[in-house]
Amino acid sequence: RHLADLDPAGRREAVAALGEKPFRAEQLSRHYFAGHEVEQMTDLAPAVRERLGADLLPPLLQRVRDVVCDDGATTKTLWRGHDGTLLESVLMRYADRTTVCVSSQAGCGMACPFCATGQAGLTRNLSTAEIVHQVVDAARSEAARGGRVSNVVFMGMGEPLANYARVVGSVRRMLDPAPHGLGMSQRNIVVSTVGLVPAIRKLTEEGLQVTLALSLHAPDDELRDTLVPVNTRWPVKDVLDAALGF
Repeated sequence: RHLADLDPAGRREAVAALGEKPFRAEQLSRHYFAGHEVEQMTDLAPAVRERLGADLLPPLLQRVRDVVCDDGATTKTLWRGHDGTLLESVLMRYADRTTVCVSSQAGCGMACPFCATGQAGLTRNLSTAEIVHQVVDAARSEAARGGRVSNVVFMGMGEPLANYARVVGSVRRMLDPAPHGLGMSQRNIVVSTVGLVPAIRKLTEEGLQVTLALSLHAPDDELRDTLVPVNTRWPVKDVLDAALGF
């Protein structure tokens, strides 16, 4: 369990269960979403900081390697999860925005033949907090440079809508205003999909104003069946109908 896995009410309950005043949840959240390490949370007494940090801010992802290109404008980060799982995120700086591309799964089960991640298969879903952490780390990096992360795209490893609950949970953490979340704009978050029709329709009902990106790859079923295997279950017409209704 991590702070970012919980909504604000859940955090207050968790803090209270640890014997602390519920308002400590807001203090902890403000620090975490600002990118602070536990030892930087100096408005909390050391004993409180240690207890809450150990229970609600466990280590999530360890940075393995950064690859920098485009004269420093792009940084790809390889992360290792607590169980050894490997995943990637990418920070991209443009003239008018800074975008972080996040993974929602380690690997992918969609098996698209042109995609290295899909050919590797699915290792596991990422938790809400593991997804959020990729953005928090990027935001911390940009703040150190005097900038800010303005956009998030779910276009890293994995099919986001195949990890539906955790992806939606992470989107809500990104949208929640401070101190509860990152306070990002809904329209600046893009959720991509290869076309899981029931999940697209479910996301439509969430009432979120995020952007949906459909990876179509081919306009007809004969070709798309070979490029995107889930098309044999949800053909082009059904996918387009669902996407256009979003």
